[in-house]
Amino acid sequence: MTDYLFDPPEVFSLEVAGAAARYPVARIFCVGRNYAAHAAEMGNEVDREAPWYFTKQVAHAVHGGETRPYPPGTENYHHEVELALTLGAPVFRAGLKEAAAAIHGYGVALDMTRRDRQQDGKDNRRPWSLGKDVEGSAVLAPITPAKDFEPIEDKEIILTVNGETRQRARLGEMVWSCAEIVAHLSHYYHLEPGDLIMTGTPAGVGPVGPGDHLRGEIDGLAPVELTLIDAE
Repeated sequence: MTDYLFDPPEVFSLEVAGAAARYPVARIFCVGRNYAAHAAEMGNEVDREAPWYFTKQVAHAVHGGETRPYPPGTENYHHEVELALTLGAPVFRAGLKEAAAAIHGYGVALDMTRRDRQQDGKDNRRPWSLGKDVEGSAVLAPITPAKDFEPIEDKEIILTVNGETRQRARLGEMVWSCAEIVAHLSHYYHLEPGDLIMTGTPAGVGPVGPGDHLRGEIDGLAPVELTLIDAE
């Protein structure tokens, strides 16, 4: 038995609809600017040559329904609702058919963002880590198996804050489909079961603060919720 200087963290896992076993999350990849309208509202154009990515630590993932403090180091904390997908098979240098077959399930996610710190990175040509890889910033709902959710294109994605709709779109508006994302990413990483990909947010992102209640919904999936309180 291995002796550690302190207790290692527990495995972060997600409930899977209709299954007793949970899905352990090993890595979190995120797709940038995957809705043209969101890219435009942020003053950018979509790169239609290929999708691009950033990452979040699994240590910063939390389950939907939690209450979290407003994070330090920001005065402009934004909501971004997204479709997340999980992988159930290894994928490396895959084509679209293999990539699609490797998708295990789908869930609703919130990519919470310190927008001011992200802008610092953009302005100074530096990484976005302080803006994106924030404690408690990957908020994840339970997973629904792919066979119970696909096809996805006509399904609506919505984010409300205190009951007011902020974001609304259809998943078919994504620039890069789920299979295209998995196939492309597999040319840069040996993807494995346990990898989770957040596929980008539609237009309508905006600030939230202590006392706000967020709810993300996608037709056919369990919703994700988050309540913010004053900073600790």
